[in-house]
Amino acid sequence: MRVVLFWAAIIALVAFVAGFWSFAENVRREPQEPAHAQAIVALTGGSLDRLTTGVRLLEEQKGQRLLISGVNRVVTDAELYDALNVDPAIGECCIDVGRSAEDTLGNASETAAWAREHRYTDIILVTDDYHMPRSQAELEVALPEANIHPYPVRTRWTDPALWRSDLGAASRLGAEYVKYLVIRGREALIGLGESQTEAPQGDA
Repeated sequence: MRVVLFWAAIIALVAFVAGFWSFAENVRREPQEPAHAQAIVALTGGSLDRLTTGVRLLEEQKGQRLLISGVNRVVTDAELYDALNVDPAIGECCIDVGRSAEDTLGNASETAAWAREHRYTDIILVTDDYHMPRSQAELEVALPEANIHPYPVRTRWTDPALWRSDLGAASRLGAEYVKYLVIRGREALIGLGESQTEAPQGDA
């Protein structure tokens, strides 16, 4: 039994390392220029580039409206627009500021409520590259009826030269990978539960 457990642990470790390596390599891909969508969502946290990128896409008319999700409650709209160099008129016209989200799951819930209110089903999602897989997965669960177009913002953390040589950078990516696995595991359990519920009943 101990031998079996030992080899099971080795296999699990190898699978985890291989999965992490693939995750770290894939999040470094160059973003594809997004097609026009109904709306844009930029998530706070990480780099400010997330928000400035969302504003740029709005100015380029890639979407009709922009949601900035997860803004600190103490930050006013005027302060936010000033930090992002946004014309207040554009902010008043086409930007919504969400303040209810405190984490990625909250971002997904806040975005889903906003999208349904405006009847948006075609959305560009903007966040840091390493954060994109988890954010997209959460949003697809919260808003399954929508098409989500990821537009990742390049960060230094996904540079192979950095995370392959710096333990701190590797740990940051590793933590994000674990959180992503948790979401995928939760999705699998939800899907299993739904399939069992929908299974036809046998004859009594």
